[in-house]
Amino acid sequence: MGTLSRDLAEAAMGSGGPEAGVDLYRDTWLRYLGYANEVGESFRAIVPVSLVWASYGVATAYVTADAVDKGKKAAALQAQQGGGVAKGATLAVVDTFIWQALASVIIPGFTINRICAASLYLLASRTRWPLPVRKWATTALGLSAIPFIIKPIDRSVDFLMDSSLRKLYKRDEKPPTSF
Repeated sequence: MGTLSRDLAEAAMGSGGPEAGVDLYRDTWLRYLGYANEVGESFRAIVPVSLVWASYGVATAYVTADAVDKGKKAAALQAQQGGGVAKGATLAVVDTFIWQALASVIIPGFTINRICAASLYLLASRTRWPLPVRKWATTALGLSAIPFIIKPIDRSVDFLMDSSLRKLYKRDEKPPTSF
């Protein structure tokens, strides 16, 4: 975590206490809401599509809440330092929202969707398993793939953002998105 990120986190959370330095959206159970759409995609073969779309709603709500939280923290830090509150907050919200949308919703959702679609197709063409067994096997494969795709996707999105959008910020340090 960079200096700006550390300062921002401390300014927003105050000092002292066991909870100081804990990011509600990154360090608590709420972080798992960002994976709701991957779970929904894993269950696509079994549940109604409306539940899959609802899982995207949960993940998008998480992404939005995290982006707003980072914007509030950036505004608090900028106000404390006497800087431009609106610019810092806007930058934090936009950067966090884009990063989270790509790394938590869009790319993982697509990846799990394709893993499950391919596995269901392959199981249908290569086995004689009954359809319910193939659907549950596809769901299990999708769920088991989630832990393996997270880090590579996060790193790829970091590289993508660092190589494109973040170059527009003209700052030596990344915006306060990864507290």
